[in-house]
Amino acid sequence: MTDKTIRVLIIEDHQIVADGLTALLNDQRDMTVVGNVGSVAESAPAASELSPDVVLVDFRLNDGTDADAAPAIRRVNPSARHIFLTREDSDVARFAALESGASGFIHKSKAASEVVDAIRKVASGGTLITPTAIAALLNRRRESESQRESLTAREKEVLRLMAEGLPSREIATKLGISYATVRTHIRSLGAKLGVHSKVQAIVKARELALID
Repeated sequence: MTDKTIRVLIIEDHQIVADGLTALLNDQRDMTVVGNVGSVAESAPAASELSPDVVLVDFRLNDGTDADAAPAIRRVNPSARHIFLTREDSDVARFAALESGASGFIHKSKAASEVVDAIRKVASGGTLITPTAIAALLNRRRESESQRESLTAREKEVLRLMAEGLPSREIATKLGISYATVRTHIRSLGAKLGVHSKVQAIVKARELALID
């Protein structure tokens, strides 16, 4: 791959980001952006028509995620390598990258040089996901599954309503339980999730994929 120009397809629904990436990569001697689309629906046709070596894709698009796009792209272009580009620093996104067969996961806060280096590494057959990172991720998944399983159905209901911004008294009314019972559930959620405020509980629940 180092003896030829690396063909990159960008799948990104924020045009200003896509334009910046296009300018960055086209400025490299060994890279060219062969196409730029903004949705999961457009991804497979573009990958088939443009034959990219590397697909740089925003994890969350308006009509899905790269986890949705990757299988379709792989069917029409099995040799293309995938790199997730995301604003999320979450295990949910990392698991999606791992399970979809992506070669890498890059946070959008990374320097431009890191994005370029990542594309070169992946294009040459390398991966950005190390065995150590995979092992740590799997350990956290087991911990997450244990925490999810420890929550009762009622606690999950309370947590979802907290995430919607409802105060404790409104949660009590909506569920037909007492305010004191809601407070008990919130304390239990704190103990099980290792957090000590509603905001922390909501953040943790999102990390565990308990709520959207």
